[in-house]
Amino acid sequence: MRKPLSSINPVLYFFAVKARRFDRYIKWFSKKNKFTKFISKDKLNYRVYKHQSVLVRKLGESDLTLQYNKIENLKLAVNKINGIVIKPGEIFSFWYLVGCPTRKKGYLDGMLLSEGEALSGLGGGLCQIANLIHWLCLHSPLKVIERHHHSYDPFPDQGRVVPFGSGASVFYNYIDYQFINETDYTFQLLFWFDDKCINGDLRVNIELPYKYHVFEKNHEFVKTGDSFYRRNELWREKYYKKGSGDAIETELLQKNNALVKYTPDEYVTE
Repeated sequence: MRKPLSSINPVLYFFAVKARRFDRYIKWFSKKNKFTKFISKDKLNYRVYKHQSVLVRKLGESDLTLQYNKIENLKLAVNKINGIVIKPGEIFSFWYLVGCPTRKKGYLDGMLLSEGEALSGLGGGLCQIANLIHWLCLHSPLKVIERHHHSYDPFPDQGRVVPFGSGASVFYNYIDYQFINETDYTFQLLFWFDDKCINGDLRVNIELPYKYHVFEKNHEFVKTGDSFYRRNELWREKYYKKGSGDAIETELLQKNNALVKYTPDEYVTE
């Protein structure tokens, strides 16, 4: 695949980023879009789904200092979205709420992933909270309208508890994560930290009559030529909370085919 000129020339890349960010600003402030920005300290009554994500992992040869810096970055971002309320018709935009991560705001150099490589970058690590939000949304009727997935598998699994390929990539501000509330319910996102994890809680004003189960199928590592790929499918089932226990809806959410940056223990050859 031919690379765009902006990825070759640093000056062109700088102006390409500026143009994309300007375009995003226009979309944010368009009257057509109704972005939520109301934060409430009062917790909505009912839980939709709760999940926690481990803060520090051994990831290849990555510098643990970057992961500890990431925790500070996550805390700054959480201050901007903890308690955010999403009313019917409203859109949640990660970057609209969090804003640009800068040193003046207290952001540190954390770990960034670029083409599957671990790098140091200002505000690095915020993808972890985007991953958490996306996983919560997949267990709800909220509709994801913008999500950018990771096209690489950079590290072997270390205690993974969610299916591969269920995360979300973010980069200020044009690689955003957004969902819309097209229901008649009001939702709320809550976050808190403990010694090991960041916790996320999706809540709703009226208890939902149904629940969701997200799972993977057809997971495998495949060697093609000199390269390895990781493939799977993400599926979701919907159930009534009070019923026979049979799925009332089953849908394929996505298919993943990511370039692997390490040698897996087991694989098949094409």
